[in-house]
Amino acid sequence: MNIEVGKEGEKAAEKFLRQKGYKILQRNYRSSLGEIDLVCLDRKKLTFVEVKTNAASNDFGRPESRVDTRKQKQIIRTALGFIKESGAKDFDYRFDVVSVYLKDSSPQRIEHFENAFEADGYLF
Repeated sequence: MNIEVGKEGEKAAEKFLRQKGYKILQRNYRSSLGEIDLVCLDRKKLTFVEVKTNAASNDFGRPESRVDTRKQKQIIRTALGFIKESGAKDFDYRFDVVSVYLKDSSPQRIEHFENAFEADGYLF
C-alpha cells in the first residue's frame, strides 16, 4: 500500500469516527516505540485506533487482518507511552481497528471493530 492510500484511509476513518461522536485527540501519535493512527475519546474512554486501508485495485484480503499479534504489541507499547506522557492514567481505554475500502480515492465501505484486541499482561 502506498502512503497516499493510507492517508486517504486515515482521513475517511477520522471523519467516520467524528460522525459517531468521537473526539479526536491526536493524529499519528509517534514515539520511539511506534505510531498510533488516531487517539480518540469515545464518551469517557480513551480509544487507540489503528486504520487499515485497501484500495479496490489492490484488494488482498481484509484490511483488519493485517493487525497481527506483532502489530498489536507495538500499538499497546506505544499506547502505554502515550498514557504515561499525557497523564491519562485515570481513563479506561480500548483498542479499535477501522478498515477502509477505497475506490478511486473515495471510501466505499468503512468497518469499525471496537475492542479489536486487548492489552492483557501489560501494566497501564
